[in-house]
Amino acid sequence: MTSANELRSGKGDRDENFPVASWIIHPRHRALILAYYNFVRTADDIADHATLPADEKLAYLDLLEAELLGKGDTQAEAVSLRGALAERGMAPRHALDVLIAFRMDVTKLRYETWDEVVHYCRYSAMPVGRFMLDVHGESTSTWAASDALCAALQINNHLQDCGKDFRELNRVYLPRDALAASGASVEQLALTRSPPAMLACLQALAVRNETLLNQSKSLSAEVRDFRLGVDISVIQAYADRIVRLLKVRDPLRERVHLNKLELLTFSLAGMIGEVGRRAMGRRAMTKPGTAHDA
Repeated sequence: MTSANELRSGKGDRDENFPVASWIIHPRHRALILAYYNFVRTADDIADHATLPADEKLAYLDLLEAELLGKGDTQAEAVSLRGALAERGMAPRHALDVLIAFRMDVTKLRYETWDEVVHYCRYSAMPVGRFMLDVHGESTSTWAASDALCAALQINNHLQDCGKDFRELNRVYLPRDALAASGASVEQLALTRSPPAMLACLQALAVRNETLLNQSKSLSAEVRDFRLGVDISVIQAYADRIVRLLKVRDPLRERVHLNKLELLTFSLAGMIGEVGRRAMGRRAMTKPGTAHDA
């Protein structure tokens, strides 16, 4: 069996909508985070492979799972992550969860409702945030806000790439009931410009996703780790900007992504905002009469 690494698309951590193991994160965590990312990226590329038959995709995903759990040493990404997790005494649960999503990508091409899409995000996106929180030793009480952020990031991506997903993979994450409510059809995703019904559907989903994104706003304040809090604020700033663009633009007609200037601007905004918030919080805790002085 060919190494799964040979099925990689060439997409790397610098191509994502969010920073992966950015310089903000403490160096001691980066090797583990990159090992996790490479495992997930490899599994994702297998599920999205344009010519690999479905049964072979599932066989590769099963092999990655088996080797992650210690049954073999032929797949470098699985072996690397297994070792990195063992060094930190961490279980592979969040890597196993994403494999569930990638199997869904192979076998499920349509989603009926918003709740079905969010259920997919439970395995495709939420484990990534939970993994990051576990790496930093954060409480599981942070998971609810993290889940909202990760699901919103995933749905942003679904909206950004809806045309490409349909044309290249015949995969549609737009809920059928949302398409029907707007009078849109799946076939319109093959067009180079959204008809009014499709544009209404896409923008309504962006509005709904903005509501989901707003449920994650407490996350940076909930985490104890300063660097992680800043990183989350940067990611939140990116996601906020993208969802605002999706509310007014047509992803079938243009690429709805952040340019380099926007990435820099929203990175700085996120960092400055979080540093300022934490500084204000420390000052408030040191004022006479606060719990800190009691």
